Amino acid sequence: MSREPVRLDCGDGVARIGLAVPERKNAIDLELATALAEAVSTVAAMPDLGATVLYAEGDSFCVGGDLRTFADTTTPGALVGKVAHAAHAAIRGLRALKMPVISAVQGACAGGGLGIALAADIVIAGSDARFRTAYTAAGLSPDGGVSWILTRTLGPARAADLILTNRQLDAGTAERYGLVSRVTDNPLDDACKLAHSLARGPRQALAASARLVREAPTTTLEPHLDNEARQIAALADTAEGSEGITAFLEHRPADFGKARPITQSRASNV
Repeated sequence: MSREPVRLDCGDGVARIGLAVPERKNAIDLELATALAEAVSTVAAMPDLGATVLYAEGDSFCVGGDLRTFADTTTPGALVGKVAHAAHAAIRGLRALKMPVISAVQGACAGGGLGIALAADIVIAGSDARFRTAYTAAGLSPDGGVSWILTRTLGPARAADLILTNRQLDAGTAERYGLVSRVTDNPLDDACKLAHSLARGPRQALAASARLVREAPTTTLEPHLDNEARQIAALADTAEGSEGITAFLEHRPADFGKARPITQSRASNV
């Protein structure tokens, strides 16, 4: 039986979604893109989770589309379109998860792999991470939301520079540009530790906060202020909000775990 291209395991309130084709540096074909979208959909349906870690096996996060499969077909445009749509379903799903998403990036991260990594709320890069758009070198234009996220994060001038020239960014430069949140020597370990810490926290507040940050770049100030007011008022009426406020006034650490039901963790491969 062939190995599945995406691995999913869940436990202790954390989902881990892994790209699992290290022998081809996790290059994206239709099977991997579809499996990733399915894994994200599975996570979205699980109410007992407080954070998701997105990672990749091997020495590279993802080098982008699997160009060999594109070259092996007589209808490359149709195949590329299918892969892009499947990958975009995964990215939309990641951005819609009602929990923080953390990506752990090591080695090469290029093309569609860059779009997948940057779909996370927090990007933890290894000191060996290298980021490149890569599209125009293959005679293609961006997908995976890369042109969207780079323009909004870096501004049009830097986004155009990276997309048009394929200039590579090392981890330190990516952090300085604001593409990644932090650089560490052990990105997956640190991502998992952070995810478990978040999962023990106020999950409703964290989900709401992540959503507000995700929506901010495309929302004007007035509706965003209204959203913030509605959300903080709603959270004040939750068990987590009550526990957090009470703990603060009593000068003790909040126990958010007691404010939510205990559910059984599950584990699976997709």
